[in-house]
Amino acid sequence: MNFSNRKGFMDEDFLLEGEFAKKLYHDFAKHQPIIDYHNHLPPDDILQDRLFENISQIWLSGDHYKWRAMRTLGIQEKYITGDATDAEKFEKWAFTVPYTLRNPLYHWTHLELRRYYGIKDLLNPENAQNIYRTTSEMTNSPEFSTQSLLRKMNVEVICTTDDPADDLSAHRQFQNTTSTLRMFPAFRPDKAFSIEQTAYTNYITKLSQAAGFEIKNYDDLLQALQKRVDFFHLNNCRLADHGLESLLHFSRQVADPNVIFQKALSGKSATLEETAYFKFRTLLELCRMYHTKGWTQQFHLGALRNNNSRLFKKLGPDTGFDSIGDFGQADALSGFLNELDSTDQLGKTILYNLNPGDNEVFATMTGNFNDGSVKGKIQFGSGWWFLDQKDGMERQLNTLSNMGLISCFVGMLTDSRSFLSFPRHEYFRRILCNLFGRDMEKGQLPTDEKWVGKIIGDICYHNAKNYFNFPS
Repeated sequence: MNFSNRKGFMDEDFLLEGEFAKKLYHDFAKHQPIIDYHNHLPPDDILQDRLFENISQIWLSGDHYKWRAMRTLGIQEKYITGDATDAEKFEKWAFTVPYTLRNPLYHWTHLELRRYYGIKDLLNPENAQNIYRTTSEMTNSPEFSTQSLLRKMNVEVICTTDDPADDLSAHRQFQNTTSTLRMFPAFRPDKAFSIEQTAYTNYITKLSQAAGFEIKNYDDLLQALQKRVDFFHLNNCRLADHGLESLLHFSRQVADPNVIFQKALSGKSATLEETAYFKFRTLLELCRMYHTKGWTQQFHLGALRNNNSRLFKKLGPDTGFDSIGDFGQADALSGFLNELDSTDQLGKTILYNLNPGDNEVFATMTGNFNDGSVKGKIQFGSGWWFLDQKDGMERQLNTLSNMGLISCFVGMLTDSRSFLSFPRHEYFRRILCNLFGRDMEKGQLPTDEKWVGKIIGDICYHNAKNYFNFPS
């Protein structure tokens, strides 16, 4: 067999299939700064410029993508979330990696080893101990502090995910540092309307303390949330985020929301319809608050969470037992957005879809509520969670191209809990440039590198920079 034209694995033109794709990436995308407007990184770790003791602590802790793969391979929980040593956990991950071929973890793992540590070897059991030793020595040096890692990836802005009851002390202290990195909070109020949760009354106590008064009724709840929105805004928050199975909409009043709220406070269970109505009403009021502040609201829709009740009880949420859900999205999504738009209180909105079967629904829904007031006011967000891999990204980009204006797209985010996840922006940019470059090669787009390159630069950086009202 003739291998003379074979590409090397993950060379400088990784994922770039033609000369136009290479040109677009290397000249217009590669060096753009990163605005990571949604992730789950701990703000305290950024403020303190934390150093990790070894690569396992920074790479494997909290990464449920890796945990799912290890469980699938038959690795015991001891080596995943259990009491095994960090070195033992790394060795089990190294054992797993060769079996992740064609899973995005294989690409992400080796991109991260290369971009942060300069290691081009393929991780496997034979070199695990040596790589663990080498990377852990590097990890525990100042060049691998949290802020240094973000600077290394050219991160300009980072938005964390924060509960309304948070005091934002890390953000407030960070604003007084000399760091060139900009860190902003994002408002995540899901717990405030999740009355079906057993710990709801405990949460209301916590929110009361943050608001400075006791929340006794539904009007108090809305007042407390308004106070926290005001507080977050004063501390440079400009985004809100929500994780829901689907948006909800009711054209009639099911019950007095205060009656439903009082049920929850007394420990009584509301009906499914009452619970859904309470969420709808509260979220609607929150979105009106966001609109007044000029915030962007994000909706992550379509996840079926905590499927494994046995292991959820043992390990808790966000440990790798969620999946794509199959929910009806269109009617309620349309109704909810229209409810806000009918009073001209629909702010900038990003809709993230987890079920690829709903891509066209989401992409066409955005066009219903773009009104010319803001470029790309309603966004079909990037491939999310199970879809932030090559096929998922391409499908999202192609759907957006076919049914909207990809030129207005605000681009990629990590949605990650790992400080080593930022090469995912590179991964996205390479995929994006390859799509455009391939169309140029085929004569389906003009070979105007300057103009197409401008569109690429906008998607990678400039659209996000202009879309979000971050304080200067």
